Amino acid sequence: MIPFQHKVTPHLQVDEETGLCLRPPLKTDSHNIALHANDREVSIQLRDIFPHPYSLQDAERFIEFTSFDTSNLHFCVCLKDEAIGCLGVQFKNDVYFRSAEIGYWIGKKYWGRGIVTKCVKVVTKYVLENFDICRIFAEVSENNVGSSKVLEKAGFIQEGRLRKAITKDGKTYDALMYSIVI
Repeated sequence: MIPFQHKVTPHLQVDEETGLCLRPPLKTDSHNIALHANDREVSIQLRDIFPHPYSLQDAERFIEFTSFDTSNLHFCVCLKDEAIGCLGVQFKNDVYFRSAEIGYWIGKKYWGRGIVTKCVKVVTKYVLENFDICRIFAEVSENNVGSSKVLEKAGFIQEGRLRKAITKDGKTYDALMYSIVI
């Protein structure tokens, strides 16, 4: 068994020109997180643990949780230090201890700008260089074309399709499995 490894979420510069960076969530981010997360078009593509509607209290609970969860990485996606979304890396355990799952969301008004693709590239590089990980993966619903494009542009390869694996709002979809393996 691999011993517990305390992880500290770093500050990562993504694009200096635009002020795009990744950093740990702060209590002062709660308003912006709630503002951008409280959008059905955002939550419909995420797991049910992500609530809708998304309240200020939900954002505050999330930020508090991230301050105690030292076994994973939690980032705010920030543009000029304003939180516009979140990205996380969950390190797996048991026989999967060399794998990590990446997940993300961003406020709708920032979709289609390449922001998440840049962030996924930077975090993937950071994780592969700093942890004993040989595989980073993400699962997306077949109807989430935008997220599939993010992963493909970030160098992830679609390695599989889990048929009828996701049910959201009474509709069932295939899950697409993407990964980078070194």
